[in-house]
Amino acid sequence: MDDKEIIDLYWARDEEAIKETSSKYGRLCTYIANNILSSREDSEECVNDTYLAVWNAIPSQRPNRFSVFISRIARNLALKKYEYITAEKRNPSAATSIEELGDCVSGTDNIELEIDRRHIENTINHFLQKQSIEKRNVFIRRYWYFDSIEEICRYTGFSQSKVKSMLYEMRRRLKRYLEREGIEV
Repeated sequence: MDDKEIIDLYWARDEEAIKETSSKYGRLCTYIANNILSSREDSEECVNDTYLAVWNAIPSQRPNRFSVFISRIARNLALKKYEYITAEKRNPSAATSIEELGDCVSGTDNIELEIDRRHIENTINHFLQKQSIEKRNVFIRRYWYFDSIEEICRYTGFSQSKVKSMLYEMRRRLKRYLEREGIEV
């Protein structure tokens, strides 16, 4: 079933939407949650919460890219659960990823208005679009999916030093780019 049909099921308030979402995106949501939480039970709970959040969100909005929509919800719920469960005990890789990126965008925690958040998001997206596919994939795997350096190396075939170097350089360039765009870092 394609995404438009799944979204139509949500709009019709048909519970089949959740089954179809689970069938199509369950593994992706589990992957995202597990990379953050490192616990099968917590990840399963997070994925179930994701389905409920999607069920509650879709009548008021119609996502253009359902995979991005559901990934974002799963990721945000996993991060909230991670914050609740522990202070960096469960997944040091996720904590390290957040700390690394925090050097570039640490000022964003103080931005409370939605329009500012969207401006930052769009600016980062624009920055990533200017990068090569290789660099963009490495960056997204590290800071969106919270893959470890080792996982990124297996995925890309790059050495650890190359991946670390790419990430360091991209964080440095992102920081400069954000500053040029008037975003306080």
